[in-house]
Amino acid sequence: MNLKLFKNANDFLDAALDYLEAQEALNGLMIGLAFRMSQSAPRRRNRPFLAVVEDGGELVGAAVMTPPRKLVLYSHRADCQPVVRALWPMLQDGRWTVPGVLGPAEVADAWAKLWEEENGRSAQPGMRQRVFELRQVRPLPLPPGHLRLANADDFAQMVSWVKGFHEDAHLREEMDAIELLTRSKILSEELFLWENEAGEVVTMAAKTRPTRHGIAVSLVYTPDERRGRGYATACVAMLSQRLLDDGFQFCTLFTDLGNPVSNYIYEKIGYTAVADFHEYFFDR
Repeated sequence: MNLKLFKNANDFLDAALDYLEAQEALNGLMIGLAFRMSQSAPRRRNRPFLAVVEDGGELVGAAVMTPPRKLVLYSHRADCQPVVRALWPMLQDGRWTVPGVLGPAEVADAWAKLWEEENGRSAQPGMRQRVFELRQVRPLPLPPGHLRLANADDFAQMVSWVKGFHEDAHLREEMDAIELLTRSKILSEELFLWENEAGEVVTMAAKTRPTRHGIAVSLVYTPDERRGRGYATACVAMLSQRLLDDGFQFCTLFTDLGNPVSNYIYEKIGYTAVADFHEYFFDR
């Protein structure tokens, strides 16, 4: 096994894009992160980790980490242990701290197992997730209302909803980061709202991480008092259709396997399961 480390996202994409796009919906998170880094100014601090693993000249794995975020892993091989063992030494030399991993179940499990062997204690399992893909929205009866872009007047309400989304998903974010994310999503016209027939904003969803052929839907949130009325279904269905109409071949999203209601909603819209992702956190 041979590890190749890259200094910037463009070089990483030159080496890894064809490999990752063989499973583009599955690898939308990694590709989207790399695309985002390739389009932004490099940071002097928090240098990203960008690497591929080769075996006999063939790519067999890839990894991306944007500190302080989790390490995102991928390998198409059923036996992932040699791949994670090739990555392991480079991430132990003090330049990076790996707070957690996220990836298809087999490769994330392999990393967690190696971490436990090396440290003599257990990794902390995070959310069990499933990646879904949609290429055609199914016709559905939807509640009255319409989809619209969020604007500056929605900022305060959206901050509270983005905070609620992170709490529901057990994601660790500081309030400053939540406000920054919300403002960025509004300014970049990536945050969408469903208004009911009374003109009340009842659900939000966002588009994010475009790849060459697809785009992800995220930040789907309905406040507790508005749930169970079909608003999230309407918002995601109409946003997904809008993205397909804009020229994307498919949409993707991550779901929490512990929330059967949301999984049912997305399947009803036309999303189909691609693969399960596992998340682990590691103490220092």
